[in-house]
Amino acid sequence: MLPSIRMAQGIVNRGTFPRLHFAVAGSLALFLAAFALATYTGPNAEPPTTEILAIPEAMAAEGIASLPADETSALVLASLPLPEQPDPRAAELAGAPFLGGEVAPEPVDAYAVSAADRTIKVRRGDSLSLIFQREGIPAREIPSLLAAEPLGKRLKNIFPGHGLGFTRDQDGTLVRLTYTPGPLETLEFERIGDEFVAREVLREPDRTTAYKSGKIDHSLFLSSQRAGLPDTLTMRLAQIFQWDIDFVLDIRRGDEFHVVFEELYVDDEFIGYGEILAAEFVNRGRPYRAIRYADTDGRADYYTPEGDSMRKAFLRAPVEFSRISSNFNLRRIHPLFKRNIPHRGIDYAAPTGTPVLAAGDGRIATASRTEPNGNYVIIQHGEQFTTKYLHLSKFGRGIRSGVKVRQGQIIGYVGATGWATGPHLHYEFLVNGVHKNPRTVELPDAEPIAPGERNRFDARTGPLLAMLDNFKSQVQLALGR
Repeated sequence: MLPSIRMAQGIVNRGTFPRLHFAVAGSLALFLAAFALATYTGPNAEPPTTEILAIPEAMAAEGIASLPADETSALVLASLPLPEQPDPRAAELAGAPFLGGEVAPEPVDAYAVSAADRTIKVRRGDSLSLIFQREGIPAREIPSLLAAEPLGKRLKNIFPGHGLGFTRDQDGTLVRLTYTPGPLETLEFERIGDEFVAREVLREPDRTTAYKSGKIDHSLFLSSQRAGLPDTLTMRLAQIFQWDIDFVLDIRRGDEFHVVFEELYVDDEFIGYGEILAAEFVNRGRPYRAIRYADTDGRADYYTPEGDSMRKAFLRAPVEFSRISSNFNLRRIHPLFKRNIPHRGIDYAAPTGTPVLAAGDGRIATASRTEPNGNYVIIQHGEQFTTKYLHLSKFGRGIRSGVKVRQGQIIGYVGATGWATGPHLHYEFLVNGVHKNPRTVELPDAEPIAPGERNRFDARTGPLLAMLDNFKSQVQLALGR
């Protein structure tokens, strides 16, 4: 209203303006002055109180936040534009002295997360030097960024799809770099003088619980995909039960799985899967159950409902593979020599280069090559157990006689060296020097839950087992079982 009035006064000619209008304007001015004097009660007067009423939804949609008790005056006030609050720094910015008191500076956090001036996605084939060249940033900044311990070295291995953010000052100097390798992690590099200081910012995702189940009619992967379970979680499921079930040899049509797991979200956007919390696998009619538990030291692992570790001293199968080509058979006819040569192990058919894992902790007794065995490894596990791995294409890094290895460590890769008719791993398991069937041999158990953890274990895992049972019963009820 007021700006438009001032514009009108600038163009009106007094001689052409109606005399009646001046009279009305003067009367209005006198009324406003009298009203102001009547309502002014001195500098120490308390401001009038106004009762706030609930705002109707229709008015809320129009941006009206609240109504005084007098609805008529409230509607009038709501129809007028609110006066803008003056910025105390406006006069100072305009070059005039500020008379309203000192303005406190806003606090500055040198490590506060802030939006970069420019953000990009790493492209295929990109390196930090190539990106800097494309963005017009001097290459001399790179050594300082890489020297920012301990995170700078990670900038050497950036991957397509990762995010980079650049903040520059008025002179174009890079003052801040952010590197985002994933939705939950950001590396920040802040310039201090001629160097950069690095820190890691981690976000905690929101976690929701989900459940999937399925029945195997062909293979574990096909059945889990049909049930909506991603391959990554299927592999984790197999790893949890790998000490009890050989997921190539032992899987049968009609086997079932039930899984309770986490889904991760950031700002209501799905970003991936968390941990498997509880699972059951029914193999040949026998159920195996596992629950995830983190002890008081923060170490997490999977246990049976009774508190026994799912881990055993040995893996049932020392390689992840697609099918098995030959079972343990002491009366096998050799495919090359056409005569009875006992087959004292199991052949795991897999593509050349598939990693071969140490079945248990131990020491490499032999890592060598012979004409029949090709490249082979023998591991001694204490005094009682020995495992053998034949026909390897090559050995794992650092694998040689006398070296200690851990269960699951890569000791070699599937091949077809020696007397092999195709790429596969020949695996043998010996107890006190006697060959045993790796499928059925009794394996020593790992340590159970410590007695001091028992009550805590029961309290933490009980709800997970109840959740698994509840989901299972709902599925069975829906299927009419």
